[in-house]
Amino acid sequence: MTDNRNTILAVILSGLVLIAWQYFYNVPAMEKQRAQQQTQAELQKGTPQPTASATPGSAPQQPGAAQPATPGANQQAQPVMARDAAIAASPRVKIDTPRLAGSISLKGGRIDDIALVQYRETVDPKSPPIILYSPSGTAEPYYAEFGWVPATGVTAKLPGAQTVWQQDGSGSLTPTTPVVLKWDNGEGLTFRRTISVDEHYLFTVKDEVSNVGNAPVTLYPFALISRHGAPQVSGYYILHEGLIGYLGDQGLQEYAYKKVDESKQVNFNSVTNGWLGITDKYWASALLPDTGARLQARFSSNPSGNVHTYQTDYLLDPVTVPIGGTSTANARLFAGAKEAGVVGLNFPLAGHGGYNKELGLNHFDLLIDWGWFYFITKPMFLGLDFFYRFFGNFGWSILLVTVIVKLLFFPLANKSYASMAKMKSVQPQLQALKERFPDDKVKQQQEMMEIYRKEKINPVAGCLPVVIQIPVFFSLYKVLFVTIEMRHAPFIGWIKDLSAPDPTNLFNLFGLIPFDPTTIPLFGHYLALGIWPIIMGITMWFQMKLNPTPPDPTQQLIFNWMPLIFTFMLAGFPAGLVIYWAWNNTLSVLQQSYIMRRNGVKVELFDNLKATFARKAT
Repeated sequence: MTDNRNTILAVILSGLVLIAWQYFYNVPAMEKQRAQQQTQAELQKGTPQPTASATPGSAPQQPGAAQPATPGANQQAQPVMARDAAIAASPRVKIDTPRLAGSISLKGGRIDDIALVQYRETVDPKSPPIILYSPSGTAEPYYAEFGWVPATGVTAKLPGAQTVWQQDGSGSLTPTTPVVLKWDNGEGLTFRRTISVDEHYLFTVKDEVSNVGNAPVTLYPFALISRHGAPQVSGYYILHEGLIGYLGDQGLQEYAYKKVDESKQVNFNSVTNGWLGITDKYWASALLPDTGARLQARFSSNPSGNVHTYQTDYLLDPVTVPIGGTSTANARLFAGAKEAGVVGLNFPLAGHGGYNKELGLNHFDLLIDWGWFYFITKPMFLGLDFFYRFFGNFGWSILLVTVIVKLLFFPLANKSYASMAKMKSVQPQLQALKERFPDDKVKQQQEMMEIYRKEKINPVAGCLPVVIQIPVFFSLYKVLFVTIEMRHAPFIGWIKDLSAPDPTNLFNLFGLIPFDPTTIPLFGHYLALGIWPIIMGITMWFQMKLNPTPPDPTQQLIFNWMPLIFTFMLAGFPAGLVIYWAWNNTLSVLQQSYIMRRNGVKVELFDNLKATFARKAT
């Protein structure tokens, strides 16, 4: 009666685990994906969104507070324009590089139109490019702005958001041709801005002020990145999306959009060797001041209509422009994809230099969220990236790295599997104990431990292969989830994106039936089961069958159900992770079978399969 009750309880608990996993993981993930697809489709059509766009912000009038003002404060809501219309509404200078396309608005001298031409919204190479920056007045304004603010008592006119600059000369901004903008305030101050860009994602902005007036002028250089409205985020604990910076001695600062909404404003005073910006999962925008400059930096969130405007900004120490003299302020802007080779990756004896090393930045590689276990995640990525460059395919790289990991842990796994083989060999003795003491569980345990002692078996050792896999599994999951190199990376066959779930589905016969089972109301979310998750489940079943049978019926039932539960649980994980798990299981089965035979234990599973095939052949 007790065993039956335990069996029923185990079935119920297994079902609850499966349902909870689907509800808390797969359902939210699918809903977020659908919402993102719908938003992207509306933006491409130029459909007005039910949001308000704030007028661009300005820098502070009171630099004694040493902070730029939040843009859009106290502004009225404006009609939302289609992105193309907003771009056409102001004179512009074209941006044309191998990786970036867009323009600089002469109104405000702002970098507010950037598309990442090497990255597409979907795996279809003809799909639209990723839009990073959009002008004010669109559904999702996002831009960078640079300039000057006056010291207390200075009344000189300075360029602002409504100022129309003039281009000195003509032509586009390219890696070989910088752009020069000019503006004269008519009071003796002439402002000159030189913008250059490299072949990746780095803009360099040099602002100069010449004074032919009748008095010196003290000004504060500033730079800001502004984003109107919180974007759709992945919403996973293992990934930070929002405001980010490494601010000198204060270290890494990460504020999600909700957190900065609650804080309203976070100040970082007298910061040196710092950078700050806004990061998405794969894309980012960051201000990179000179490492020796002293900053008054800030994260802020300001309500404007029915949206919030998020801003990262900094003020530098004031400069005084003497009569007949010129003063200069330098700024840098990263706006692009978070490629490890471009951003940088610090790791002993290996890694990529990128901007982090080239510019001498302070932990700029943390723009990519390597997580707390970076000492595992980083080498995992470096290994995958190394073999990708050799094979040209991340899928094959995953398989090879898995083999290398198995070889590294081979001695420890051998001991573990040898212990499991011995446990398998004493199964008849354990079964005899249950028959000798059917109602005395305590006596069963005592005799069982005596058998283990005589045979020198460590029952805990069998758990080591699973324990070993956990950090490797997590680090690979992290790499697949956060690194852009894995985005849209194909494998053989139907896998076009290793960072996305297997697109096939058992419940529509893998595409033979033309409908999506996951759209069925109420239980459609449970009907997502691709080919690779099924392969993974089968390999896990084989591995479980090689393990010693637990003496407790409840444990037996849980172990029997585990492959099925994991099959459904991992169905929504990135395909690359499921491929890894299936391949790792296969290697483990081969290794464990060899060790069992070497220890004189019959591998009944394979013997039975061989006998079955032999009977069918005859």
